[in-house]
Amino acid sequence: MAALSFRLETTDPHSAARAGTITTDHGVIQTPIFMPVGTVGSVKAVTQQQLKHEVQAQIILGNTYHLYLRPGTEVLEAAGGLHRFNGWDRPILTDSGGYQVFSLAEKRKLTEEGALFQSHIDGSRHMFTPENVMDIQRSIGADIIMAFDECPPYPSEYAYARKSMELTHRWLDRCIKRLSETPDKYGYTQNLFPIVQGSTYKDLRKASSEYIASRNAAGNAIGGLSVGEPEEMMYEFTALCCENLPADKPRYLMGVGTPWNILEGIALGVDMFDCVMPTRNGRNGMLFTTQGVINIRNKKWASDFSAIDEGLSNETSRFYTKAYLRHLFVANEILALQIASMHNLNFYLWLVTEARKHIMAGDFNSWKNEMVPHLKQRL
Repeated sequence: MAALSFRLETTDPHSAARAGTITTDHGVIQTPIFMPVGTVGSVKAVTQQQLKHEVQAQIILGNTYHLYLRPGTEVLEAAGGLHRFNGWDRPILTDSGGYQVFSLAEKRKLTEEGALFQSHIDGSRHMFTPENVMDIQRSIGADIIMAFDECPPYPSEYAYARKSMELTHRWLDRCIKRLSETPDKYGYTQNLFPIVQGSTYKDLRKASSEYIASRNAAGNAIGGLSVGEPEEMMYEFTALCCENLPADKPRYLMGVGTPWNILEGIALGVDMFDCVMPTRNGRNGMLFTTQGVINIRNKKWASDFSAIDEGLSNETSRFYTKAYLRHLFVANEILALQIASMHNLNFYLWLVTEARKHIMAGDFNSWKNEMVPHLKQRL
């Protein structure tokens, strides 16, 4: 089978926004793209059939840390990999689990070898190294696998950020070496994406971007942003990284974010995004719509019998009314979580599809500038 390839189709004349096509052994991904997060092999409250046929997701995520803890690599290997285990026959990307491990600040110990941590499930102790994280991701069988990195907190002192970045680079070299020594498990190609770090220091971000670019991977990721820094700072460092990452490889901004974050990221040259926000916020009653942001629990929607979002064409957003969805939330019905999650995912995929259309038409930047304040409105 063939390694991942990326074809750049066009660039917006008034920004760095670009439209392209990623080809993997499990299918084609048209960029820019949003990737729903399926942490444990499941996008919360949404079935694979719904993701495929209504949301029209082109790629989903799984998480190495969570899948390693349960169901475990033995089960995944016996199933033939995550694609067969969960029935998703399109591309999958797995995060290395680094962010989850390092978020367990009081339950882990970091060394040159790797990270010793305690499970959030039962307190058992485990060790993640660049080598075994590659082995675990081999067993999961994702099309795109992430290098094991350290994600420093915001804010970080310069000395710590530099030390962390250098460790991430050394770990990357070990990841590359391990992959070169081990075969793909399931008859299709797995492709490594390194991760740029460097906190909020320009010289470190530039150095990390250049180091990652020198490794000539199938694609490249920008990590360590959207961790508490101001939005404008996130955009500044995203732009810096994009300027120093190769144009002929896909760029992935990890863990971002709101609809307006995504549009601004696209304008800076990012191709791939993921975030738990559409499903997590949906389960808490926050809806992202073509008209702005709705808290569906508010009493003002109790007698609003209009569709959730008449600006979208998918069945969920047009079939159910705001009043009915509010009623389900007030009544603590599980269906409320499903409808809200489905709507938000439909909206996010609609947004990146529209962005692609406007990039292809050459008017993305003006469309984006009109959309961003519109999407931020609180209704």
